[in-house]
Amino acid sequence: MTGVERPAGMGGDGGNGHKHPGLKFRMPERLAAGVYANSLVVHHNPGEFVMDWALLAGGAGEIVARVITSPGHMKRVLAALEENVERYEAQFGPIKTPPALGEQEGEVGDAGDR
Repeated sequence: MTGVERPAGMGGDGGNGHKHPGLKFRMPERLAAGVYANSLVVHHNPGEFVMDWALLAGGAGEIVARVITSPGHMKRVLAALEENVERYEAQFGPIKTPPALGEQEGEVGDAGDR
């Protein structure tokens, strides 16, 4: 296992503004490289959210990671993601959103807002 390395600017709060004094994470080496995903499917039931992260290429896809969490934690995840997108855009400018899978450029909405 290795220690968690944080990119510059993330500080000790995981980038979500919430301090966890004394809490340290260990990164198993088998997870340290991470995986790339360009698609996400979310399922839920009364007790949990299931996020299946997938890599789509050449008309086929493969699930590369599955994360299961409680509804309460999912709300915290959503808040952390929103906060981090705001910080990212403040630093690097607006994120251009590509068309959703199966849509053609300009087919839905105004292409000027992408």
